[in-house]
Amino acid sequence: MSIDNVTARIAVIQSQLAAMAPVGPASAGGVLGNAGAVEAADFAQALQRATSAVATSQSGASAGTAGARGPAATTAAAASTNGGTSDLAATVIEKAKSYLGMPYVWGGDSPSDGGMDCSGLVQHVYGSVGIDLPRVSADQARSGTAVGSMAEARPGDLIAWDNSSRNNGADHIAIYLGNGKMLHAPYTGSVIKIEDVSTPPDYIRRVLPETSPVARTSAAGAVPAAAASAGGPVAFERLFAVAEQRYGVDAGLLSAIARAESSYDPRAVSPAGAQGLMQLMPATARSLGVTDSFDPAQAVDGAARLMRELLDRFDGRTELALAGYNAGPGAVLRYGGVPPYPETQGYVQKIMSWMEAA
Repeated sequence: MSIDNVTARIAVIQSQLAAMAPVGPASAGGVLGNAGAVEAADFAQALQRATSAVATSQSGASAGTAGARGPAATTAAAASTNGGTSDLAATVIEKAKSYLGMPYVWGGDSPSDGGMDCSGLVQHVYGSVGIDLPRVSADQARSGTAVGSMAEARPGDLIAWDNSSRNNGADHIAIYLGNGKMLHAPYTGSVIKIEDVSTPPDYIRRVLPETSPVARTSAAGAVPAAAASAGGPVAFERLFAVAEQRYGVDAGLLSAIARAESSYDPRAVSPAGAQGLMQLMPATARSLGVTDSFDPAQAVDGAARLMRELLDRFDGRTELALAGYNAGPGAVLRYGGVPPYPETQGYVQKIMSWMEAA
């Protein structure tokens, strides 16, 4: 029996087990918690683990259909089958984890709302990496492409449940972390948390691209040849000066951000999808009115506007505004200062040291 037939059969068995599970009250978050459902899930997961072993042994044969081109790609394909995490998925998961402990707030779709509900969390997290999703869980559970079973699910996939006959489609959604874990905003009175996937989901959707955008940034601290030929940071001095006059954000600070973000490369694209000289995420760029992040003039104007907002929000404290630029203002508010993320702390320290040395 082929691996596709095995996984398809498991999907059928899962649905049958879910149907046979004793009916009990669902949790407010929509994930069933009765013992029968857990036993059914345990049995289904045991079948999935057995199938994963088969999938691993056949990963070399299936690598060609997954787009693999050699031993390294075959290894990557096997890692995905067994819960490996791509760069973009890792970014999504890290972003989602930054909201752990935040209250569930029905209707909340941003940290500025004081919390988020399940679909608001999903939309916000994926939007931060340039993946635009609908607002409600029923529509999110139709986005992307279907995944046949949990045996094929990857970190960064969406998993959702239809627990109510009152609506058409999913009414609860979560981010799959791999290894049988999910991150979600369960219900009113709870907080964003990580829990076991105890009930087989009704929907599994892949909304992340199969491969992350190719990074075109140069090595840290280096000025790309294209920018260097045009004068490196000097090429953008006028843009920084205009933005300072318009928004009152120090031109030297904007230049330091460009140096840290892209090494002054206006064509840079990060693995997470940030674009251009100032490395604006697509969703952020749109919110700032930037239609082309690869246009240095638009990028600098958008970044200056964002920094103005962050400086005003954090009482003019440059280090907190920089942390908000890197990790999001919600993380700064949650931790009451620069978040304890090594990347963000290094980012802030580096730019502040450049500013002090200038």
